[in-house]
Amino acid sequence: MRRTGVKRGVRGDGRGWPVRLLSLLLVLVSLQLGSLISPAYACGCGAMVPSRQARVAVDQETSVVGWDGRTEQIVMRLTVRGNASEAAWIMPVPHRASVELGDPAVFSELSALTAPVRVTRHYFWPRAHDWPFGGNGKDSAAAPLPGARSVEVVGRERLGPFDVARLAANDPEALQGWLSENGFDLPDRLATALEPYVDRKWEYVAVRLAPEDGADPLHGTLDPLRLRFASDRPVYPMRLSKLAANPQELGLYVLAAHRMEPGGRIGGDAPEVTYAGRIDTRPASSDTDALARLTGGGPVFLTAIEQSFPRPELIDGDHELRAAGADTPYRTELYTDRLLTVGGVPAWVLSLIAAVAAAGVVVALVLVVRARRRAATVPGTP
Repeated sequence: MRRTGVKRGVRGDGRGWPVRLLSLLLVLVSLQLGSLISPAYACGCGAMVPSRQARVAVDQETSVVGWDGRTEQIVMRLTVRGNASEAAWIMPVPHRASVELGDPAVFSELSALTAPVRVTRHYFWPRAHDWPFGGNGKDSAAAPLPGARSVEVVGRERLGPFDVARLAANDPEALQGWLSENGFDLPDRLATALEPYVDRKWEYVAVRLAPEDGADPLHGTLDPLRLRFASDRPVYPMRLSKLAANPQELGLYVLAAHRMEPGGRIGGDAPEVTYAGRIDTRPASSDTDALARLTGGGPVFLTAIEQSFPRPELIDGDHELRAAGADTPYRTELYTDRLLTVGGVPAWVLSLIAAVAAAGVVVALVLVVRARRRAATVPGTP
C-alpha cells in the first residue's frame, strides 16, 4: 500500500515534484535573505538598529562604569561588522546625560592593570611529557582563562563619526520619530522592550553611527563614547539585550569607592570577578594618565566583572551594582607547571640517586656489623 501510494503521487501529476522543488528553493532563498537583512537589535550596551535592508552586528563590547556616589559615567567601545553604512545606537539612561568622545587609552590602561599574573608551580614526579616518558620537556601553561507622550531633543552634536541626539521622552513614539527622521525603523520588538524604561521615565541617548565619508560600511572598533548622568546608585542597562539572537558576553570595569558586585544574575550565568583591587590614578605616572582624567585622580577601587548570557531572552532586568561585603583584593592567576630541578637535573633523579647511595651505605654498614659479629664468635680471633 505504501509503495503504491508513492507511485500514484508521482504519476498522477508530472509537475508535482518540480513545483515542490521550486517551492522548497523559494523558502530557502527567503530564509537566506531574511538572515542577511535581519539585524541583531541588541547588545549588552543597548540597541543597535541598522538602516533599511542592511545588517550590523556587535562582535565585542567593553564598558567602564564609574560612580562617585552622585554621578555615574559609562565609557563604552564597540567593535562592529556588517554591510550597513550607518546605524542607530540607542541607550536608555535614568537621568539626562551629557555625551562626549571617550579616550581609547582608558581601555589599554585597564587591560594592563587587570592582566592575570603568571605563577609557576613546581611538581616533583615526572609527567607524560617529561623524560623518561618520551616528551620534549617543555613547560605546560594553563590557557587564559559586556505620563504624557512627548519628545524633546535636549541636545544634538557631532562627535567624530557620531551624530548624537539626547532625547527627553517618556514614550517609544519619541524615539520612533527620531529614528524615522534619520532613515531608521523602530522594530516592534524593540518598542516593546523599551516599555519598562518608559514606565520608569528614563530618557534616551540616540546616536547615529556613520563614517564621515558615508560610503564605507561600519566595521572594526569604533571610537568610544562617554556618558555622564546623575545617579544615586550605579546601574548598567541590560534589558534590551534580551532581543539578541546570539549568546552575549558582558565585560565591565567598575571604578568606585569600594569593591562592587551585581545585585543578581538577571537571567545569565553567575557574574565572575576577574580582578579587584585599589589603584592610585594620581597623574604621577604615564601608565594611568587616561584613568586619572576619567576619575579626577586619586585612589579608586577597580572591579573587573565578566558574565555570560547563553540565553539572552531570559534577561529580566538591568545590572544594579552594589558594594561588596568587603574590599577583598583578587587577581586572576595563570599557572605554569614546571618540573622541579636542581642545577638543571630533575630533583626526582637526584632523590633516587641519593636514595640508592643511602641504601648502599646502609647495606655496607649491615655487612660490616655482621662480619664483626662473626669474627667475635670465632675462638682465638683477636
